[in-house]
Amino acid sequence: MSKLQNLIDNNSVWAERIAKEDPDFFTKLAEQQNPEYLWIGCSDSRVSADAIVDLMPGEIFVHRNIANLVVHTDLNCLSVIQYAVDVLKVKHIIVCGHYGCGGIKATLDNDRHGLIDNWLCHVHDVIRKYKNYFDILTDDRKRFEKLCELNIIEQVANICQTTIVGDAWSKGQDLYVHGWVYSLEDGIIHDLDVTIGEGDSHQEILQIATEKILSESN
Repeated sequence: MSKLQNLIDNNSVWAERIAKEDPDFFTKLAEQQNPEYLWIGCSDSRVSADAIVDLMPGEIFVHRNIANLVVHTDLNCLSVIQYAVDVLKVKHIIVCGHYGCGGIKATLDNDRHGLIDNWLCHVHDVIRKYKNYFDILTDDRKRFEKLCELNIIEQVANICQTTIVGDAWSKGQDLYVHGWVYSLEDGIIHDLDVTIGEGDSHQEILQIATEKILSESN
């Protein structure tokens, strides 16, 4: 018997339930995927994209990594974005971080954690960018929460700067980039008011969203 028999059993129950609710579901799902959304989120097991927004398989395209980063040299993430934008023609790219993120906490700890420290250098860059702000913010919980939020703003900016999104906008493609943060404590998503589409003033929207985050700590 498989050591993961419980998961296989769960799958059988799930598949049977879905087939009863919609007999054509798996047939339609196998034919194509046609999601409107690309979700870039954290690998944290508590933050499941389709569960959080109550969508079924096939309705959301997902990429996850530690601390929901979009790094310009990460061909994995860029390939996902390219496929989502150019092939699937998604209309929305959502960067969703979460409060209580282990990657963000590890960055603030300033301890050695191994290989992951190299990946988290990108979060350290966010701290350096707002060094004056973090230097005077003494509340540890606030520091944690605000770094989670500012990190999302930075990733939204990084997405907008990719040639993939830039080329899509230059062709008039209907595409928007959003920044959200999810609360593990109550399951609620908070929109950071940083939605950017073709023709929008990226820097102005990013600046306003950033200033709002910084002002909420005062």
